[in-house]
Amino acid sequence: MKSSDIRQTFLHYFARNDHEIVPSAPLVPANNPTLLFTNAGMVQFVETFVGLEQRPYTMATTAQKCMRVSGKHNDLENVGPSPRHHTFFEMLGNFSFGDYFKKDAIAFAWDLLTNELKLPKERLWVTVFEGDDKVPPDEEAERLWQAVGVAPERILRFGAKDNFWSMGDTGPCGPCSEIHYYQGDDVANQVPEGVNSDDDDYMEIWNLVFMQYDRDAQGRLTPLPKPSIDTGMGFERLVAVLQGVRNNYETDLFAPIIDRLTALMGQGREHYMANRAPYHAIADHSRACAFLIADGVRPGNEGRNYVLRRILRRAAYQGQTLGLTKPFLAETAAVVIEGMADVYPELSAKADYIKQVITTEEEGFGRTLQSGLEQLETIVAAMQRAGQTIMRGEDAFRLHDTYGFPLDLTAKILAERNLGVDEDGYLRARQAQRQRGRDAAQFKRGAQAELWTEAELPPTTFVGYTELQTTGQVLAIAVAGDLEQQATEGESVQIVLDRTCFYGESGGQVGDTGVLVGPQGAVRVTDVQKPVSGLFVHTGTVERGVVAVGQEAQLVVDAERRQDIMRNHTATHLLHRALRDVLGEHAEQAGSLVAPERLRFDFGHPQAVTPDELREIEGRVNAWIRADTEVSPAEMPLAAAKQVGAMALFGEKYGDIVRVVTVGCVEVSGREHGGAVAEQTIVAETMCSRELCGGTHVERTGQIGFFRILGESSIGSGLRRIEAVTGRGAEAYVDSQLGLLRDLAQRMSTTPSQLVERVEQLLSQLKQQQQQLGKLARQQSGAHLQTLLERKAEHNGVALVAARVEAPSMDKLREMGDWLRDKLGSGVVVLGTVLNEKPQLLAMVTPDLVKQGYHAGNLVKGLAPIVGGGGGGRPDVAQAGGRDSTKLDVALQQVGDVLAKQHA
Repeated sequence: MKSSDIRQTFLHYFARNDHEIVPSAPLVPANNPTLLFTNAGMVQFVETFVGLEQRPYTMATTAQKCMRVSGKHNDLENVGPSPRHHTFFEMLGNFSFGDYFKKDAIAFAWDLLTNELKLPKERLWVTVFEGDDKVPPDEEAERLWQAVGVAPERILRFGAKDNFWSMGDTGPCGPCSEIHYYQGDDVANQVPEGVNSDDDDYMEIWNLVFMQYDRDAQGRLTPLPKPSIDTGMGFERLVAVLQGVRNNYETDLFAPIIDRLTALMGQGREHYMANRAPYHAIADHSRACAFLIADGVRPGNEGRNYVLRRILRRAAYQGQTLGLTKPFLAETAAVVIEGMADVYPELSAKADYIKQVITTEEEGFGRTLQSGLEQLETIVAAMQRAGQTIMRGEDAFRLHDTYGFPLDLTAKILAERNLGVDEDGYLRARQAQRQRGRDAAQFKRGAQAELWTEAELPPTTFVGYTELQTTGQVLAIAVAGDLEQQATEGESVQIVLDRTCFYGESGGQVGDTGVLVGPQGAVRVTDVQKPVSGLFVHTGTVERGVVAVGQEAQLVVDAERRQDIMRNHTATHLLHRALRDVLGEHAEQAGSLVAPERLRFDFGHPQAVTPDELREIEGRVNAWIRADTEVSPAEMPLAAAKQVGAMALFGEKYGDIVRVVTVGCVEVSGREHGGAVAEQTIVAETMCSRELCGGTHVERTGQIGFFRILGESSIGSGLRRIEAVTGRGAEAYVDSQLGLLRDLAQRMSTTPSQLVERVEQLLSQLKQQQQQLGKLARQQSGAHLQTLLERKAEHNGVALVAARVEAPSMDKLREMGDWLRDKLGSGVVVLGTVLNEKPQLLAMVTPDLVKQGYHAGNLVKGLAPIVGGGGGGRPDVAQAGGRDSTKLDVALQQVGDVLAKQHA
């Protein structure tokens, strides 16, 4: 039975039993800071389980993408050696939200396994919770298993470690029943002791969790509003059972990846059998990388991005141990995409992008891997000399920070030599490098949230989509971090009203500014934030009089500034659409800033956007602006928004009712009229932007006026940033550029139209002068080198030139050394110079002396400490740097002595 058929059988079984087939949630959990990744099927239903969210169905079934690489659920170190553990895996599940409970859950599970999938009952074992001081034994589940036909002796009791499930330290939890499958050959002699033991003959395949409680941070268990069901079955394990193999990696989920690997190396199955652990790790990690990148994660140094980098580099290193010397992971990821895109279409939609990101990261790691391995060898050698078996955390962090070695890769390499690493020391070193300012900012935000949470105020009514002036009642005032009844002239103040037209910073859009005028005073509002959901906090200074709690106030937004912000926000949506049209659907938003003077947009893309691509992007946005298309905000249910294709951002949490901003997406007639109408028609028919957005926007794209990209840059691995201006900002930018052009033309005694020709003329003259100067410099340098050659010394019959020279770069210094070495024919050359206030040494040895044992690398090692540095290199050429340029002449004077000591 093929894996695709097994997945469909599971989902369709529950669909026939009135369950809704719900698509897999992304690997990046929405609005859940406690989870790096979705690690179980129930993650997308957490708020439903605790009664905070209502869904249009009460029973569901899913095939959920999962990752387990951190915290309680961390399988990374077992991946490779273990036949069953994975980083990425699929979890099949069925769920009841206050509908059916234990009886039906147990009946469904037994019927599906024994009747639909035809698993032999004599190989199945069941476990139930034995109870503890907080929860009684689950005798009900035990009776229900017997009722469906499980023999009493095949129902076992276990403690909380095995039979009480929770997603984390807090959240939904409850007793569970596990179903185990016996894979061994001796069916007649199975023993209960094999279940939940280290015996590989017994394997857990399905866990039925009876969600009865919500655990808080203090460990207290509170009954859920409605008892519910959450089940999870490891898809890879089930496939292994049904395909009759003991190793998940021999199923059709992994075998094609392993086949591609052996083909890449020109090897056969015997090579795989002799090296199964690295093959398994690469196959697993190829799946993880493909799915993570498809879900918007990019290699980086923090959080989820760092996990992806660790996994990808771990796989790349495993490939090197197998003998793969060139990037290969895009090839194995292609197999993943080809095999699973029918079920997960995001893989095919971003196939090229996935392979590009993987190759870029793999190539980058390859460039630093050899240097890192050499540094690791140096550290290990020092450890062994000192009789140490644990690498210092500082050294492990330096390998990570300088050479990109993830901690687990360093630990793996060390473990191969029976050595370890101080992981706590590594974490301390990493933490010490983090910016303290970020911690201070987080503390400040946390204090604000605490202050306004304790105030227990009702949500603010926001009317700023349609009104820039309104009235509101002052509900609370804070001065210097404390709640007060009033604030007086000159004081910095924070004010919350029952109603406002001021937009509070969110979704990348900055907060409004303006004035708040009460019966006895006025406040200049400089910012509006929402430290607590639904609460608008107006920050400013009391300019005159007194403002007090309970007063009615007139609120007036700075309309001109708001209009600038609206232009930039709508332009951001157009830019997002243009980026996806030109670069590909992978160019998703990763962050933004919408301010009055400019906009900034961060997005995923593996390389710099070319000038031609930037011109096309900018041209598309301006064409859409000229089309003067209507901008239509509308509120609708989240499900309806998804149906019409509204774009949601990974990691964002949306309510049941969302605001969708639509630009274009309608057909316009009139193509036959030609001219501007034809352009507008084509633009309107081809451009469609729909995004979930709570920001403020213009009514028509024509109000944006003009869009100009200021620059494009990298902000991290696989992340790019575009900065742009619109409207008044674009007008000011064009004015400044034209002014600069006129000023330059005037300084060069020409006109703006002839400026390029004048610059080319001057560059040509400059090039000629530089060539003449270079010729003179070479003549002077040649004469100087000839003088050094004539003054060569001799030590023990070896010709030696040791001198200080003036060189503008290391390349020039090496050029001088090459000339002297070639002219010497047989001898040693040592040159010294100062570059950027640092002393540099270069040593060269002719081939005949290398054969006699002379070694340039050893020579500079002996000289480098004199100038406070270090270095080394090959026998024929080596270089060293230092910190004390005042000792350079001393070092050069010591060349003969060092040579004599090394060749006594």
